Amino acid sequence: MKKIILTLLVLISVSTVSFAQKYAYVDTDYILENIPEYNDAQDILNELSARWQKEIEGKYTKLDKLYRTYQAESALLPADLKQKKEEEIISKEKEIKKFQQDKFGPEGELYTKRMELVQPIQEKIFNVISEIAETRNYDFIFDKAGSMNILYSNPRLDLSDEVLDQLGMIIQ
Repeated sequence: MKKIILTLLVLISVSTVSFAQKYAYVDTDYILENIPEYNDAQDILNELSARWQKEIEGKYTKLDKLYRTYQAESALLPADLKQKKEEEIISKEKEIKKFQQDKFGPEGELYTKRMELVQPIQEKIFNVISEIAETRNYDFIFDKAGSMNILYSNPRLDLSDEVLDQLGMIIQ
C-alpha cells in the first residue's frame, strides 16, 4: 500500500512539473537569412571558396599536363630522368593537396574566415534567444532549423521574428 501511495505521489509531482514547463522554438535559418551581415559574410566566403577552388583546378590541370607529357616521353627517358620526373609529379600533387588542405581543411583558411565572420553573428543571436528565454520564463527553446524533427509547431510559439526584432533587423 505504501508503495502505491509513494508511486502515485511521484507521478503527480512529475506530471505537475512537466505541465509547468514552457517551450518555444526559433528557426535559425530564417533568422540568419534576414540578417544582412550574415548574407554579406556568406558572399565573402563563397567568393573565397570559388577563387581557391578555381586555383586548385588550375593546378590540377597543370599537373595533368605534366603527367601526360611524362607518359608520352617515358619510353624514351633514361631510368634516372624517369625517376626524377615521377618524383616531380608526386611532389606537385602533394603540394596541391597541401594547398587544398590549407584552404578547405578543418583548420584551413575558409574555416578560420567563417569563424571570424559568422561566429559573432551567431553569438548575438544566441544572446538574444537567452535573453528572451529568461525574460519570458521559457524552459526550452528548440531550433526548428536544426537536425531535430518537429512534426508540428504552433506558430504563436515561434520566436524567430522577435529575435530579429531585438537584433534590430527589419522583417521582410
